[in-house]
Amino acid sequence: MPDLLLVGIRFALFADLMLVVGVAGFLLYAPTTEERFSCEIMTGFWRAVRWLCALGLLISTVGMGVLTATIYGVDLDALDHRMLWELALGSDVGKAWLWRAAALLLAFAATLLAGKYPAATAGTVVAAGAVSLASLVWSGHAGASEGAIGMIHRISDALHMIAAAVWIGAIAAFLILLARPTPARLDLAARSLDRFSQLGTICVLLIAATGLINGQIIIGVTRIGASLAAPYGQLLLAKLALFMLMLALAAANRWRILPALKQALAMDAPGAAVGTMRRSLLVEALAGAAILALVAWFGMLDPFSSPPPTIR
Repeated sequence: MPDLLLVGIRFALFADLMLVVGVAGFLLYAPTTEERFSCEIMTGFWRAVRWLCALGLLISTVGMGVLTATIYGVDLDALDHRMLWELALGSDVGKAWLWRAAALLLAFAATLLAGKYPAATAGTVVAAGAVSLASLVWSGHAGASEGAIGMIHRISDALHMIAAAVWIGAIAAFLILLARPTPARLDLAARSLDRFSQLGTICVLLIAATGLINGQIIIGVTRIGASLAAPYGQLLLAKLALFMLMLALAAANRWRILPALKQALAMDAPGAAVGTMRRSLLVEALAGAAILALVAWFGMLDPFSSPPPTIR
Protein backbone atom coordinates (compact mmCIF):
# COMPACT_ATOMS: atom_id res chain seq x y z
CA MET A 1 0.00 0.00 0.00
CA PRO A 2 2.78 2.58 0.49
CA ASP A 3 3.26 2.73 -3.29
CA LEU A 4 -0.41 3.61 -3.83
CA LEU A 5 -0.17 6.20 -1.09
CA LEU A 6 2.88 7.75 -2.73
CA VAL A 7 1.08 7.85 -6.08
CA GLY A 8 -1.83 9.67 -4.45
CA ILE A 9 0.50 12.15 -2.79
CA ARG A 10 2.37 12.74 -6.06
CA PHE A 11 -0.92 13.44 -7.84
CA ALA A 12 -2.09 15.86 -5.16
CA LEU A 13 1.26 17.66 -5.19
CA PHE A 14 1.38 17.88 -9.00
CA ALA A 15 -2.14 19.31 -9.10
CA ASP A 16 -1.61 21.73 -6.22
CA LEU A 17 1.68 23.19 -7.42
CA MET A 18 0.50 23.50 -11.01
CA LEU A 19 -2.50 25.47 -9.82
CA VAL A 20 -0.25 27.76 -7.75
CA VAL A 21 1.87 28.54 -10.81
CA GLY A 22 -0.96 28.66 -13.33
CA VAL A 23 -3.49 30.71 -11.37
CA ALA A 24 -0.83 33.22 -10.25
CA GLY A 25 0.38 33.36 -13.85
CA PHE A 26 -3.16 34.14 -14.99
CA LEU A 27 -3.28 37.04 -12.54
CA LEU A 28 -0.01 38.30 -14.02
CA TYR A 29 -1.00 38.39 -17.70
CA ALA A 30 -4.81 38.48 -17.88
CA PRO A 31 -6.25 41.39 -15.81
CA THR A 32 -5.80 45.06 -16.55
CA THR A 33 -4.11 47.29 -13.96
CA GLU A 34 -7.52 48.44 -12.76
CA GLU A 35 -8.83 44.88 -12.50
CA ARG A 36 -5.82 43.82 -10.41
CA PHE A 37 -7.05 46.18 -7.68
CA SER A 38 -10.67 45.04 -7.95
CA CYS A 39 -11.65 43.35 -4.69
CA GLU A 40 -14.76 41.88 -6.31
CA ILE A 41 -12.67 39.90 -8.80
CA MET A 42 -9.24 39.40 -7.22
CA THR A 43 -9.95 38.60 -3.57
CA GLY A 44 -11.20 35.10 -4.30
CA PHE A 45 -8.27 34.36 -6.57
CA TRP A 46 -5.67 35.38 -4.02
CA ARG A 47 -7.44 33.52 -1.23
CA ALA A 48 -7.35 30.38 -3.39
CA VAL A 49 -3.64 30.81 -4.18
CA ARG A 50 -2.84 31.34 -0.48
CA TRP A 51 -4.66 28.15 0.48
CA LEU A 52 -2.98 26.26 -2.34
CA CYS A 53 0.45 27.32 -1.04
CA ALA A 54 -0.44 26.15 2.48
CA LEU A 55 -1.89 22.90 1.15
CA GLY A 56 1.22 22.33 -0.94
CA LEU A 57 3.40 22.65 2.16
CA LEU A 58 1.22 20.15 4.01
CA ILE A 59 1.11 17.61 1.16
CA SER A 60 4.85 17.92 0.56
CA THR A 61 5.64 17.35 4.24
CA VAL A 62 3.33 14.35 4.48
CA GLY A 63 4.82 12.96 1.27
CA MET A 64 8.34 13.33 2.61
CA GLY A 65 7.31 11.52 5.77
CA VAL A 66 5.74 8.64 3.83
CA LEU A 67 8.77 8.38 1.55
CA THR A 68 11.14 8.38 4.52
CA ALA A 69 9.16 5.66 6.27
CA THR A 70 9.12 3.60 3.07
CA ILE A 71 12.88 3.92 2.56
CA TYR A 72 13.69 3.07 6.17
CA GLY A 73 11.18 0.23 6.18
CA VAL A 74 9.22 1.46 9.21
CA ASP A 75 5.61 2.33 9.88
CA LEU A 76 4.65 6.00 9.90
CA ASP A 77 4.09 5.95 13.68
CA ALA A 78 7.69 4.72 14.11
CA LEU A 79 9.14 7.57 12.07
CA ASP A 80 11.30 10.06 13.97
CA HIS A 81 12.86 13.40 13.09
CA ARG A 82 16.36 11.90 12.79
CA MET A 83 15.32 9.71 9.85
CA LEU A 84 13.57 12.64 8.19
CA TRP A 85 16.53 14.99 8.47
CA GLU A 86 19.02 12.36 7.37
CA LEU A 87 17.07 11.91 4.15
CA ALA A 88 16.43 15.64 3.76
CA LEU A 89 20.10 16.62 4.10
CA GLY A 90 21.69 13.53 2.58
CA SER A 91 19.76 12.95 -0.64
CA ASP A 92 18.79 14.91 -3.75
CA VAL A 93 15.10 14.25 -3.19
CA GLY A 94 15.44 15.56 0.37
CA LYS A 95 17.21 18.73 -0.72
CA ALA A 96 14.54 19.24 -3.37
CA TRP A 97 11.95 18.98 -0.60
CA LEU A 98 13.71 21.72 1.39
CA TRP A 99 13.83 23.99 -1.66
CA ARG A 100 10.13 23.28 -2.29
CA ALA A 101 9.19 24.17 1.27
CA ALA A 102 11.20 27.41 1.17
CA ALA A 103 9.67 28.41 -2.18
CA LEU A 104 6.12 27.74 -0.98
CA LEU A 105 6.71 29.72 2.22
CA LEU A 106 7.91 32.64 0.11
CA ALA A 107 4.89 32.35 -2.18
CA PHE A 108 2.52 32.22 0.82
CA ALA A 109 4.13 35.29 2.38
CA ALA A 110 3.93 37.17 -0.93
CA THR A 111 0.15 36.61 -1.17
CA LEU A 112 -0.29 38.64 2.02
CA LEU A 113 0.80 41.72 0.03
CA ALA A 114 -1.44 41.06 -2.97
CA GLY A 115 -3.83 43.88 -2.13
CA LYS A 116 -1.10 46.54 -2.29
CA TYR A 117 1.26 45.08 -4.90
CA PRO A 118 -0.77 42.68 -7.09
CA ALA A 119 1.57 42.55 -10.09
CA ALA A 120 4.72 42.09 -7.99
CA THR A 121 2.92 39.49 -5.87
CA ALA A 122 1.83 37.53 -8.94
CA GLY A 123 5.36 37.60 -10.35
CA THR A 124 6.84 36.43 -7.04
CA VAL A 125 4.33 33.61 -6.65
CA VAL A 126 4.88 32.45 -10.25
CA ALA A 127 8.67 32.38 -9.75
CA ALA A 128 8.49 30.67 -6.34
CA GLY A 129 5.81 28.27 -7.55
CA ALA A 130 7.92 27.37 -10.59
CA VAL A 131 10.84 26.53 -8.28
CA SER A 132 8.62 24.35 -6.10
CA LEU A 133 7.15 22.61 -9.16
CA ALA A 134 10.57 22.07 -10.74
CA SER A 135 11.76 20.43 -7.51
CA LEU A 136 9.47 17.50 -8.29
CA VAL A 137 11.75 16.35 -11.11
CA TRP A 138 13.94 14.69 -8.48
CA SER A 139 11.09 12.37 -7.48
CA GLY A 140 10.75 10.74 -10.90
CA HIS A 141 12.75 9.39 -13.80
CA ALA A 142 14.61 12.67 -14.37
CA GLY A 143 16.02 12.44 -10.86
CA ALA A 144 17.55 9.06 -11.68
CA SER A 145 19.31 10.32 -14.83
CA GLU A 146 23.02 11.08 -14.51
CA GLY A 147 25.61 13.36 -16.09
CA ALA A 148 24.87 15.84 -18.88
CA ILE A 149 21.89 13.79 -20.05
CA GLY A 150 20.49 13.95 -16.53
CA MET A 151 20.78 17.75 -16.51
CA ILE A 152 19.04 18.01 -19.89
CA HIS A 153 16.34 15.62 -18.68
CA ARG A 154 15.68 17.62 -15.51
CA ILE A 155 15.53 20.95 -17.34
CA SER A 156 13.22 19.49 -19.98
CA ASP A 157 10.99 17.88 -17.36
CA ALA A 158 10.76 21.14 -15.38
CA LEU A 159 9.82 23.12 -18.49
CA HIS A 160 7.28 20.43 -19.39
CA MET A 161 5.56 20.79 -16.02
CA ILE A 162 5.68 24.61 -15.97
CA ALA A 163 4.11 24.84 -19.44
CA ALA A 164 1.40 22.38 -18.36
CA ALA A 165 0.86 24.44 -15.20
CA VAL A 166 0.20 27.61 -17.21
CA TRP A 167 -2.43 25.76 -19.25
CA ILE A 168 -4.10 24.00 -16.32
CA GLY A 169 -4.05 27.12 -14.17
CA ALA A 170 -5.72 29.13 -16.95
CA ILE A 171 -8.51 26.55 -17.17
CA ALA A 172 -9.03 26.80 -13.41
CA ALA A 173 -9.06 30.61 -13.57
CA PHE A 174 -11.65 30.62 -16.35
CA LEU A 175 -13.86 28.25 -14.37
CA ILE A 176 -13.58 30.50 -11.30
CA LEU A 177 -14.64 33.52 -13.36
CA LEU A 178 -17.55 31.69 -14.98
CA ALA A 179 -18.77 30.22 -11.68
CA ARG A 180 -20.25 33.64 -10.80
CA PRO A 181 -20.76 35.30 -14.19
CA THR A 182 -21.07 38.98 -13.28
CA PRO A 183 -20.55 41.47 -16.14
CA ALA A 184 -17.02 42.32 -14.93
CA ARG A 185 -16.07 38.65 -14.64
CA LEU A 186 -17.51 37.78 -18.04
CA ASP A 187 -15.65 40.67 -19.64
CA LEU A 188 -12.36 39.51 -18.11
CA ALA A 189 -13.06 35.89 -19.06
CA ALA A 190 -13.81 36.72 -22.68
CA ARG A 191 -10.76 38.95 -23.07
CA SER A 192 -8.39 36.56 -21.33
CA LEU A 193 -9.69 33.53 -23.25
CA ASP A 194 -8.89 35.39 -26.45
CA ARG A 195 -5.49 36.49 -25.18
CA PHE A 196 -4.62 33.03 -23.86
CA SER A 197 -4.86 31.50 -27.34
CA GLN A 198 -1.37 32.76 -28.21
CA LEU A 199 0.14 31.81 -24.84
CA GLY A 200 -1.64 28.47 -25.00
CA THR A 201 -0.07 27.74 -28.40
CA ILE A 202 3.38 28.35 -26.90
CA CYS A 203 2.53 26.04 -24.00
CA VAL A 204 1.39 23.27 -26.35
CA LEU A 205 4.54 23.54 -28.46
CA LEU A 206 6.73 23.50 -25.35
CA ILE A 207 4.85 20.53 -23.88
CA ALA A 208 5.21 18.60 -27.14
CA ALA A 209 8.93 19.42 -27.58
CA THR A 210 9.91 18.60 -24.01
CA GLY A 211 7.72 15.49 -24.07
CA LEU A 212 9.66 14.21 -27.08
CA ILE A 213 12.97 14.94 -25.32
CA ASN A 214 11.85 13.18 -22.15
CA GLY A 215 10.53 10.22 -24.12
CA GLN A 216 13.77 9.83 -26.05
CA ILE A 217 15.83 9.89 -22.83
CA ILE A 218 13.57 7.50 -20.91
CA ILE A 219 12.56 5.09 -23.69
CA GLY A 220 14.32 5.86 -26.98
CA VAL A 221 12.84 5.44 -30.45
CA THR A 222 14.20 1.94 -30.89
CA ARG A 223 12.55 0.64 -27.70
CA ILE A 224 9.04 2.05 -28.07
CA GLY A 225 7.60 -1.41 -28.77
CA ALA A 226 9.14 -2.88 -25.62
CA SER A 227 7.75 -0.03 -23.53
CA LEU A 228 4.25 -0.39 -24.97
CA ALA A 229 4.27 -4.00 -23.79
CA ALA A 230 4.78 -2.75 -20.21
CA PRO A 231 2.40 -0.72 -18.00
CA TYR A 232 4.55 2.40 -18.40
CA GLY A 233 4.09 2.58 -22.16
CA GLN A 234 0.38 1.79 -21.95
CA LEU A 235 -0.23 4.55 -19.42
CA LEU A 236 1.87 6.93 -21.51
CA LEU A 237 -0.31 6.12 -24.51
CA ALA A 238 -3.41 6.92 -22.44
CA LYS A 239 -1.82 10.23 -21.44
CA LEU A 240 -1.21 11.12 -25.10
CA ALA A 241 -4.86 10.34 -25.94
CA LEU A 242 -6.05 12.64 -23.15
CA PHE A 243 -3.63 15.33 -24.32
CA MET A 244 -5.15 15.16 -27.80
CA LEU A 245 -8.62 15.46 -26.23
CA MET A 246 -7.51 18.61 -24.40
CA LEU A 247 -6.16 20.03 -27.67
CA ALA A 248 -9.47 19.36 -29.41
CA LEU A 249 -11.43 21.00 -26.60
CA ALA A 250 -9.09 24.00 -26.55
CA ALA A 251 -9.54 24.41 -30.31
CA ALA A 252 -13.32 24.23 -29.95
CA ASN A 253 -13.21 26.81 -27.18
CA ARG A 254 -11.10 29.18 -29.27
CA TRP A 255 -12.77 28.89 -32.65
CA ARG A 256 -16.38 27.96 -31.91
CA ILE A 257 -17.46 28.58 -28.30
CA LEU A 258 -15.60 31.85 -27.62
CA PRO A 259 -17.02 33.65 -30.71
CA ALA A 260 -20.50 32.52 -29.64
CA LEU A 261 -19.82 33.84 -26.12
CA LYS A 262 -18.67 37.22 -27.47
CA GLN A 263 -21.77 37.47 -29.64
CA ALA A 264 -24.00 36.58 -26.68
CA LEU A 265 -22.27 39.21 -24.53
CA ALA A 266 -22.84 41.83 -27.23
CA MET A 267 -26.56 40.91 -27.23
CA ASP A 268 -26.63 40.96 -23.39
CA ALA A 269 -27.83 37.34 -23.31
CA PRO A 270 -24.80 35.31 -22.18
CA GLY A 271 -26.60 32.55 -20.26
CA ALA A 272 -26.51 29.65 -22.74
CA ALA A 273 -23.07 30.54 -24.11
CA VAL A 274 -21.59 30.74 -20.61
CA GLY A 275 -23.03 27.31 -19.80
CA THR A 276 -21.53 25.82 -22.96
CA MET A 277 -18.11 27.31 -22.24
CA ARG A 278 -18.25 26.20 -18.62
CA ARG A 279 -19.05 22.60 -19.58
CA SER A 280 -16.27 22.49 -22.16
CA LEU A 281 -13.73 23.88 -19.70
CA LEU A 282 -14.86 21.41 -17.04
CA VAL A 283 -14.30 18.45 -19.38
CA GLU A 284 -10.89 19.91 -20.29
CA ALA A 285 -10.05 20.25 -16.58
CA LEU A 286 -11.08 16.65 -15.89
CA ALA A 287 -8.90 15.46 -18.77
CA GLY A 288 -6.00 17.45 -17.30
CA ALA A 289 -6.59 15.91 -13.87
CA ALA A 290 -6.61 12.43 -15.41
CA ILE A 291 -3.28 13.19 -17.11
CA LEU A 292 -1.76 14.26 -13.78
CA ALA A 293 -3.02 11.04 -12.18
CA LEU A 294 -1.39 8.99 -14.94
CA VAL A 295 1.86 10.94 -14.62
CA ALA A 296 1.88 10.40 -10.86
CA TRP A 297 1.46 6.67 -11.52
CA PHE A 298 3.81 5.93 -14.40
CA GLY A 299 6.45 8.29 -13.03
CA MET A 300 7.15 5.53 -10.50
CA LEU A 301 7.26 2.71 -13.05
CA ASP A 302 10.14 1.12 -14.89
CA PRO A 303 9.55 1.81 -18.61
CA PHE A 304 10.17 -1.81 -19.61
CA SER A 305 9.28 -3.96 -16.61
CA SER A 306 6.15 -5.52 -15.19
CA PRO A 307 5.46 -5.56 -12.30
CA PRO A 308 7.29 -2.23 -11.91
CA PRO A 309 9.62 -1.26 -9.08
CA THR A 310 9.25 2.02 -7.23
CA ILE A 311 11.80 4.76 -8.03
CA ARG A 312 13.47 6.09 -4.92
